Amino acid sequence: MDIEYIRAPVAGDLQAVNQLIRQELHSDVVLINQLASYIIDSGGKRLRPVTVLLAARACGYTGDQHIVAAAIVEFIHTATLLHDDVVDESGLRRGQETANAIWGNQASVLVGDFLYSRAFQMMVGIGSMRVMEIMADTTNTIAEGEVMQLLNCHDPDTTEERYLKVIHCKTAKLFEAAAKLGAVLAGRPREEELALGRYGLHLGTAFQLIDDALDYSASSAELGKNIGDDLAEGKPTLPLIYAMEHGSPEERNIIREVIEQGGLDQIESITQTIESTGALDYTVSLAVREAEKASFHLGLLPYSPAKDALIELARFAVKRRY
Repeated sequence: MDIEYIRAPVAGDLQAVNQLIRQELHSDVVLINQLASYIIDSGGKRLRPVTVLLAARACGYTGDQHIVAAAIVEFIHTATLLHDDVVDESGLRRGQETANAIWGNQASVLVGDFLYSRAFQMMVGIGSMRVMEIMADTTNTIAEGEVMQLLNCHDPDTTEERYLKVIHCKTAKLFEAAAKLGAVLAGRPREEELALGRYGLHLGTAFQLIDDALDYSASSAELGKNIGDDLAEGKPTLPLIYAMEHGSPEERNIIREVIEQGGLDQIESITQTIESTGALDYTVSLAVREAEKASFHLGLLPYSPAKDALIELARFAVKRRY
């Protein structure tokens, strides 16, 4: 499955989004231009802005405000990446050095703030209170998710329920907003807006579940980050949570110790435990169910190439290797 097939119905729109991003990134402060351009150009798949564009077209939208909305969503996503990498002390993302590894933590945090504020400036230009409401709620929820994840770090008693709550807030919420914006801009009934929102929420959940599975199954070259990053940071993601619940007492003790202390000394034995307990299969099966739920919520929409691409996007989220 090729991501280009998914982008095809909105290829022209996506090109316009990329042009607008470059235009809105401009600042008289040279460091902002350098750092923001570096991360924007770092090879992301643009899945969130593509979701905005496809949702708008699937809802019959014929204007051009979805271009602005898609750029806003990408700016907010990029700001969260900058802040995440500082919090996680990450040195590699998408196969290259993180911005904080090059320019330092202070610059990364401040440029992240610039991107957030620029996004809200652009929202004012759309002139829709509903758009403002959705995005204000979304950014607040993402911040809550980041704090919840911080609290879960090095806590081996984190439950699957707590883990899912984090990814709903931290990752799925922005996908939910992206899909909702398409319906809002098209002036669709609230029922369709909610259905698109549920599509995005399940899509984002599936996406993050696969991300967390790939941390223990893909190669570093495929994933574009250091394999075992979650383990090194003491993050109890679902593969670890499931393996700890279903492993032997000795295996559980090893996982608990690594979550509490972080580090990669035991990565080989933990990877073996994850495989032997079926933790990856369980995580992927949960992602598949989420993707199926996402597609189900598109039932209200008539057939269109954009709707078909949204369905394919849900499939791509669970089939990808990066």
